[in-house]
Amino acid sequence: MTPPRDFPLTQVRGLGDVALRWLRGERWDEAAPRQASTVMLVRDGERGTEVFMLKRVSQMAFAPSMHVFPGGGVDPRDGDAGLPWAGPSPAEWASRLRCTAAEAQMFVAAAVREVFEEVGVLLAGPSPSSPLVDPHDGSWAGVRDRLVSRDLSLAGVLRERDLVLRSDLIVAKAHWLTPAFEPRRFDTWFFAAVMPEHQVADGETSEAETAEWVVPQELLEAYAAGLASLLPPTVMCVEEIADAPSAVAFVRHSDDLPLIMPVVVDTPEGPAMRIDV
Repeated sequence: MTPPRDFPLTQVRGLGDVALRWLRGERWDEAAPRQASTVMLVRDGERGTEVFMLKRVSQMAFAPSMHVFPGGGVDPRDGDAGLPWAGPSPAEWASRLRCTAAEAQMFVAAAVREVFEEVGVLLAGPSPSSPLVDPHDGSWAGVRDRLVSRDLSLAGVLRERDLVLRSDLIVAKAHWLTPAFEPRRFDTWFFAAVMPEHQVADGETSEAETAEWVVPQELLEAYAAGLASLLPPTVMCVEEIADAPSAVAFVRHSDDLPLIMPVVVDTPEGPAMRIDV
């Protein structure tokens, strides 16, 4: 059995005060978690497997100035019954994610939509076997902005352009729930996908001050030195990418997908966020 892992609160920027109050016995109404999806977009680079990450702007209410994977909250329309779909069905995904088919569709569709909104990569094509669409030609101008503003739904975009979502190009890697004491909580599925050929990851989103391909080990070293900020789930996912021999080897469904919720504890070394996997 894997022993619990502790992250000192000094490494979890922005949560120290509220976590200490909870640790000392203060209690308040727990915020309802919002369903969300995030995507580890990976590729093989000259220095090994790389992952595309955003550094969030400092004004963000959640995880300001932190390195994160592209992602965000589920849009109820991600569950539209008519959403064009290819690959494992929502029912098959439901079996893997241990939820309803409707919820599974929303999580997977949200992952595809969010990585397009924030990164410009679209896991969709004209058919289950054809090359993926190139969403950077002139005909796509403004589509991402209208998805972000919710003027458009993913289902509407796919139907309008005769495309199907490719659920076979994405895999589930982890399931995390924000700690009970936090004012903003997310029930988040972490997915992974290989960067499609002939597409470009651009990170053109107002939520990020930088967006780039990173070498996992270098980011972990920066984190250990206090030069980069990451939440514990991100640290553990980046570590897994660093251990992968290739992008394709990493993009495989994880066999065990427990729901993980960190808790704040007192340790001999000081207060910490504990992860019990």
